[in-house]
Amino acid sequence: MDRRQFLSLSAKPQPAVKATTTGSRTDSGISAYTGTFDTAQAVHLLKRTMFGATPEDIAWVKSLGMDQAIEALLTTVTAVTSQPVNIYGADEHGILPGESWVNSPPPSSDDEDGKRWNSYKAWWIGVMINQSRSIQEKMVLFWHNHFVTEMDMTHDSRYIYKYNTTLRANATGNFKALTKAITLDPAMLRYLNGYLNSKAGADENYARELHELFTVGKGPNSHYTEEDVRATARVLTGFRINANTVTTYFESTEHDIENKEFSDFYSNKKITGKTGQDGATELDDLLNIIFAQPECAKFIVRKLYRWFVYYLIDDAVEANVITPLADIFRNNNYELLPVLRALFKSEHFFDPLNMSALIKSPIDHNVGLVREFGVTFPTAYMDAYDSWDRLRSHAASMLQDIGEPPQVAGWVPYYQEPQYHEMWINTDTLPKRNQLTDAMVSEGGYGGVAIDVMAFAKRLSNPSDPVQLITDSVAVLYRIDVSDTFKAWLKNTILLSGQNPNSDYYWTDAWNAWAAYPTDTALRTVVESRLRTLYKYMMNLSEYQLS
Repeated sequence: MDRRQFLSLSAKPQPAVKATTTGSRTDSGISAYTGTFDTAQAVHLLKRTMFGATPEDIAWVKSLGMDQAIEALLTTVTAVTSQPVNIYGADEHGILPGESWVNSPPPSSDDEDGKRWNSYKAWWIGVMINQSRSIQEKMVLFWHNHFVTEMDMTHDSRYIYKYNTTLRANATGNFKALTKAITLDPAMLRYLNGYLNSKAGADENYARELHELFTVGKGPNSHYTEEDVRATARVLTGFRINANTVTTYFESTEHDIENKEFSDFYSNKKITGKTGQDGATELDDLLNIIFAQPECAKFIVRKLYRWFVYYLIDDAVEANVITPLADIFRNNNYELLPVLRALFKSEHFFDPLNMSALIKSPIDHNVGLVREFGVTFPTAYMDAYDSWDRLRSHAASMLQDIGEPPQVAGWVPYYQEPQYHEMWINTDTLPKRNQLTDAMVSEGGYGGVAIDVMAFAKRLSNPSDPVQLITDSVAVLYRIDVSDTFKAWLKNTILLSGQNPNSDYYWTDAWNAWAAYPTDTALRTVVESRLRTLYKYMMNLSEYQLS
């Protein structure tokens, strides 16, 4: 199912969209993009690197220009100063409502920990909503889908919070350093049994995933062996968790001090066994062996490509994009920024075939929705957490629950051939997306949080002009270029209520009358009712699901 087939899934009849693609994929590569950089390109860049694109974000990118905007998006790192707090009342360790539990003793029961899980998930949604103009939050979610942990198998919300900070601290840094940090992260040690790994019984769970899912992958050119897995497990013996401090330490008496040998896939390298605390340094030796294998760079670049560009990788993309980006990755010692910089500045990234080609994930849909419309959330922490958790819960009902990928491989739409992200949309999830947007744009909103359509329209360039209002709304909310016929239909049918198509003054007079007397309920209703109908209709169409 390509983009044109997806558009046929729309819940309502729609005017034709402009044809912008052919059935073939692109042969463009990573040469620098030198074409037009206007609203369409700015929105494309923003929606791929952030959750949603507000009118202010778009103006910011256009004012900077492509190069400076990309640099700012890649290098801006805003510290998250908040922590998840007690929103559940009585706490067995005396954590008061509104206080953070992340540095508390271990939870006394699964019930108490379950309450903290909900707090953590709501907090994380709030962090995403309040993100700065940066790729940071998209990358944190990317790594969560890559280095997967599952909350219900970790059994300690403090571990999961620390895992989030590990991802956050390394989100756009060095991939090799991140891999080491995750290998030693308490949540990962618990999730894949690394903390049980000993010389008497080397547990292979993490060792296997380190090769198969985290570094070299299991593609046709990845030929690690069972012997490599066993040798890796032996290298990783001895790491333990201090449950009180949520830190990792090395127990040398549990470490396998014998030599470890690897297959010809890893150039028959050998790690000499070490005694005492030196045994912990075998992890560095192991990572040096794995990261010397070229397939490691290619595997990660492919995952980045599917996350940020498109889910299909044909021979042309492999040759023109994946291979040169992997070379950049390796030549820069696995630093992420040079790869991301080359990708986002490339002709391939801005190729029309790769614009409006991804289906939004549920998190991208829900967080992007409230960011783009500038939804205001309660200031009281209990109410804010409740609103954030409602958005999280609705995303979970649409198959993406943060903190709970369904398995160690992550969310299925990111790896399952041949559908990939098309799996986000089905007869159950598409109506749920529409139900959310319908509720958000209606009076009363979703759980008391609503889109203020009047405030949104005021942020556009000239809301009193119905033609410009439609044009600006399409630019912000859609990623596919719609026809002039469609825009005229939206204007004439909804904003002008079916009056003479030349009666633009009807909308202009109504808007200006309300603007002059903004407290007049009757004047507001005339405008607001039509805007609600407009945005409800636009978000119900399939075009809104594309990024």
